[in-house]
Amino acid sequence: MRLVRPSIEWKNEHEDYLKEWDEPRMTPSSFNLAGYENYEVYLDALEIRESGYGKWVPSTNYFLVDDTDRVLAMVDIRHSLTDYLHNVGGHIGYGVRPTERRKGYATLILAEALKKCDELEIDRVLVTCNDDNIGSAKTIVKNGGIEDKSFIEEDGMVVRRFWIER
Repeated sequence: MRLVRPSIEWKNEHEDYLKEWDEPRMTPSSFNLAGYENYEVYLDALEIRESGYGKWVPSTNYFLVDDTDRVLAMVDIRHSLTDYLHNVGGHIGYGVRPTERRKGYATLILAEALKKCDELEIDRVLVTCNDDNIGSAKTIVKNGGIEDKSFIEEDGMVVRRFWIER
């Protein structure tokens, strides 16, 4: 298992992953290809997003791939927090390919993302999940998450917030 950065060589695997996605909202949203003319345009937009330009905070995105170069999970590591990210998104957003869930990959990608946070000198990492995502909450706790006060979005969605001290 290894983390790799999105690049043109991962285009087909990224698209295959998205064909499996079973939720209306892509998690993390930085991996959503909808609205891009082609993969190169997506990569250019991702580079702008990662640079922290405009409304974005600097971030780093990775695929978790196995020995056969299959993308198993994706993670977006935000280097700092806005008010919105402090309440809802946190430092780390991750998602696991639907056919690969319940195999420990969420725990693994979060652990690997936390190592990247160490490199970025993020000492206190916020990770969030929706209230109904019991599996994600367990994954966060397994990686050292201590639950803080939840945040309630305007639509009533409850976001659970966990801090991980590094």
